[in-house]
Amino acid sequence: MNYSIRMAFAHPVRLAILALLLLNHALPGFAQDDTKEVKEQLVVALSSPNKPGSLEVGLVNGSIQVTGYNGKDVVIDASVRARKSSRSEQPAPGGMRRLSAGTSLNLTAEEKNNRIEISTESHARSIDLNIKVPQNFSLKISTVNNGNITVENVAGEIEVTNVNGSITLNQVSGSALANTVNGNLIATFKNVKTGSPMAFSTLNGKVDVTFPSNAKAALKMKSERGEVYSDFDVEVDKDRPRVTRTNQNGLYRISTDEWTYGKVNGGGAEVMMKTFNGNVYLRKAK
Repeated sequence: MNYSIRMAFAHPVRLAILALLLLNHALPGFAQDDTKEVKEQLVVALSSPNKPGSLEVGLVNGSIQVTGYNGKDVVIDASVRARKSSRSEQPAPGGMRRLSAGTSLNLTAEEKNNRIEISTESHARSIDLNIKVPQNFSLKISTVNNGNITVENVAGEIEVTNVNGSITLNQVSGSALANTVNGNLIATFKNVKTGSPMAFSTLNGKVDVTFPSNAKAALKMKSERGEVYSDFDVEVDKDRPRVTRTNQNGLYRISTDEWTYGKVNGGGAEVMMKTFNGNVYLRKAK
């Protein structure tokens, strides 16, 4: 099942080009359409609406927000951010006129067996996606620049990657792998899937995770230039850090394992939390 929305010249081509030339001559502002926000929407039905599904989406520029709701369809609202400066100030080559506003998102969603993959061909401008999914949904989402990722009220396996922006998981259930480079990582869980390892890491920012009070976990936590805090009754492994000795070209390199290890509620699957510049917080839900 394939859903798409695309902008195209009308048929026949000659009449379309003539109409656009006349419009551009009569309305000089036409070439400034990229200074306006452009919006599109897709509604995708699932093959088996009463079963869990999964969503995969990645952006180069822009934010992604995914919210679980009581509906059975996946609703995708996309918007292209308006430019602050107009390309109309740049002369066209050879006396030509620019006919396209460059605002199409070329947004496409493909669905097969409850698995949805969203793609867009617009990379030059920032696109923001606001997606509603049924609550029992697994996610694999990523962005690189000019955006944050927010997931709310979703239960499933969640994999989130960002580079220049924050990650927020709010009232989620299941398991999560979340990583960003420049931004805070905040996650609040309603329920944790027993036996599923999880990882939360950033380079520049804090890692702040809240678990239910009865969550079981084997902790592995580290901050290079910060502190590690928790209001759980953590059973810290006092036998660590451990010293390792490695042979490199006949020389021995001795290093200390600076991770903090511990158990919560007797231990469980490993939960790794790491940052370089910032603090690590493991909180107990109130």
